[in-house]
Amino acid sequence: MGRVGYFFLYFCLGIVALFQIFPIVWLFLFSLKSNREIFAGSPFALPQEIRWENYLVVWEGGIGTYFWNSVWITGLSIAITLLFASMAVFVITRMKWKLSKLVLGLFMIGLMIPIHSALIPLFNMFLSVNLINNPISIVITYTAYNLPITMMILLGFYYTLPKEIEEAAIIDGASLHRLFFRIILPISAPILATTAIINMIYNWNEFVFINTFISSDKYKTLTVGIQNFVGQYMTDWGAIGATLVISVLPILIAFLFFSNKIVEGISSSAVKG
Repeated sequence: MGRVGYFFLYFCLGIVALFQIFPIVWLFLFSLKSNREIFAGSPFALPQEIRWENYLVVWEGGIGTYFWNSVWITGLSIAITLLFASMAVFVITRMKWKLSKLVLGLFMIGLMIPIHSALIPLFNMFLSVNLINNPISIVITYTAYNLPITMMILLGFYYTLPKEIEEAAIIDGASLHRLFFRIILPISAPILATTAIINMIYNWNEFVFINTFISSDKYKTLTVGIQNFVGQYMTDWGAIGATLVISVLPILIAFLFFSNKIVEGISSSAVKG
């Protein structure tokens, strides 16, 4: 491909990148406008007066609590999901036992169950054990529903890990636990980063379970807390835009920091699988 071809390729990629970035820029400008500018002016116009106070309004409205709840619930759910999924896939793929395929099939059945079809049974179960309005119910639900997809992504990678690595570790005297935590998990870092991002997107943006199981403001997350800025007679759209900007930032930052790991995980899984 000559210089003209590369120029045309990068030009097209630049246009695509602009289309991808534009919604984020538009949302940021939207968050700096007043209701009058939003409804009376052009949706693509720059704000006539930058209203940073929209961010102050949402902070005083409890957005800090909602943000922290989103962070620790999402982080804890991801950590538990990755640990349990890695352990389960390690046992299924690297050890020989009669029921391994049956157990794997039971986990994979979870992929065929619509996420919110079990909403009422889960509510009744958590109600019977006094976990309604308790963030533990959210962590349990996120972990259970993310296990099948996480295991499916890890399977292709674990099946193709060379057994010589494990044999060498065992010869050197490594126990089963040390083999898993000191050797297998570090090797799996790229694919774990990929699954962590997938889990984060779902957990961070999930709405129905939080809205159903949590009623107290001190446990609500960003996706539910945004409703506080929607009134019966008037809605502060600038404040809602500010809330959305704050909620989008962690995912963007995660992609920036883990983008290389994500590419490595996808490519290694594709080549080895």
